[in-house]
Amino acid sequence: MKIGIYGASGYTGQELLRLLIRHPMAEVSFVTSRKFAGKPVFEAHPSLFGLTALRFSDAPPEDLVRSAEVVFLALPHGTSMDIAPVFFQAGAKVIDLSADFRLADLSVYEQWYGKHRSPDVVAEAVYGIPELWRDEIGKACFIANPGCYPTSVILGLAPLCGTDLIDRTSIVVDSKSGTSGAGREPQMGSLFCEVDEGFKAYKIGGQHRHLPEMEQALTRLSGDRVTISFTPHLLPVSRGILSTIYVDLVHSRQVEDLRELYSEFYRGEPFIRIYPKGMSPNLLSVRGTNFCDIGLFIDPRANRAVIVSAIDNLVKGAAGQAIQNMNLICGFPEETGLNMVPLFP
Repeated sequence: MKIGIYGASGYTGQELLRLLIRHPMAEVSFVTSRKFAGKPVFEAHPSLFGLTALRFSDAPPEDLVRSAEVVFLALPHGTSMDIAPVFFQAGAKVIDLSADFRLADLSVYEQWYGKHRSPDVVAEAVYGIPELWRDEIGKACFIANPGCYPTSVILGLAPLCGTDLIDRTSIVVDSKSGTSGAGREPQMGSLFCEVDEGFKAYKIGGQHRHLPEMEQALTRLSGDRVTISFTPHLLPVSRGILSTIYVDLVHSRQVEDLRELYSEFYRGEPFIRIYPKGMSPNLLSVRGTNFCDIGLFIDPRANRAVIVSAIDNLVKGAAGQAIQNMNLICGFPEETGLNMVPLFP
């Protein structure tokens, strides 16, 4: 399968390349970058030196539509909406890693991101969390790959959403992310001296743009409108997201009840690991992998469930999940190219 990566010089582009150059069913045919146009891939990604002979191109999408059967778009929000329709309408399968096609309600998108310039294509996109919507993904040609925070939160809450076990008005999410989540372009807030030895919350009070994406998915799973309180934090680490989710229980429950529910809900899922009682996920245990690790706890004094989920934001939160979606839409075994063992320590 010939693969193209449009916008391949950032962290997500690098991660796509790292995984795809060892994917047995994929051949990367083009990679693009304005900044590195004409230069070999290793100049942007030294870790890939000797592993690929590809050079970056700055060709417009119209010139590349016949060069790949599947195209990944690793572009900033607001840019993909101009590029994706070109490939999609030419017959390529498109997997977009920006937020441009994740929100089904255009008015919600425009409230958080601005005017959408390809509204007619939004309805074609399928939201790509395989563990929840595998059948839809397998029939699709256009995937809106989920955000990193939403992946950790939605997978952490999904088994509870359709039950009568919880008060869905009580959900509080406290998430922490490594600095790679801010992208590769220099920003003062993610410079080494701004982050090292520090730890801070940001976008407090319902301001983060991933919030409507989470609520859209959780509402769909619940059947009722879900509103959550979400606070992200920036960790002085390079990669990973750990989300701690608090939700009030309607009646008293035991941890064993939650573990039984989650184990059954995610039975047979190769990338979901439900931890034993008392064990809590650690970012180091998912580093470099497509796993989502979930720990379950009960606070009996507050009658509250506490769910802890951990992912690698660049893999399960971006490139790995995108390749998992590619495997589904291309008819490959879902785990192909994604059977990595975590890098520890």
